[in-house]
Amino acid sequence: MNDSFGDFNATQTATAGATKEAAGEGIISLLIKQIVDSPEGNFKMFDVTYALVCVVGIVRNIETSSTKITYTLEDHSGRIDAHYWLEEGDAVKAPDAMINNYVKIYGSVRSQAGQKVLMVFKLLNILDPNEVCTHTLEALHSRYKAEEYHVKGDSSSGGGAGNFGTSGITSSQNNAMVAGLDNKQMAVFQAIKSNVSEEGISRKELKAKFSHINESEMNNILDFMISEGHIYSSIDADHFICTM
Repeated sequence: MNDSFGDFNATQTATAGATKEAAGEGIISLLIKQIVDSPEGNFKMFDVTYALVCVVGIVRNIETSSTKITYTLEDHSGRIDAHYWLEEGDAVKAPDAMINNYVKIYGSVRSQAGQKVLMVFKLLNILDPNEVCTHTLEALHSRYKAEEYHVKGDSSSGGGAGNFGTSGITSSQNNAMVAGLDNKQMAVFQAIKSNVSEEGISRKELKAKFSHINESEMNNILDFMISEGHIYSSIDADHFICTM
């Protein structure tokens, strides 16, 4: 496994402490070693660029400052630091993670002092140990499916960024990732996806666009889609960008 992952490099997406570069699409499940060994630049796998990566590991250390919380994450392949940037020094909304517990992190990759780090968009505690094994299988599947489509060539797969999401699915299968959304959730998702601004669409704009959805329901819809990895907050907690 050590030398079989191909070339990878990093992507950054707008959030506190990170600068938006050329946008990728989709999410890809990875092992930490794949990130640590990746070259500089936007994260790619066989010429496909990704907006976010997903890793699973044990929290080995937590350091809190006035601007961010740094989680040291470890899986069987390596170790990496993941930064969660705080809003105005407020740690109340920070992820509830504990040392020596497994977590799943969605984030972008960047380099600091020559080392890869993660910028955390979402951190979830893992309660079922089967998720750890499942993630490893997803990471392997993503890599080999990416190579398969790369070998076949762009003529059959469509080419371009975003042809592979989590577990290496193609852009034509993107709807499968959101198939579990109901009509209201799908409408909100499409509104977020169609927005082309760098900061994303605001919560206020979404509420104005969907006046038939009350504030509480809209907040529940947004929270659900964030937890599922379909969207993430950008410049603050009230602006959203689609992950695919």
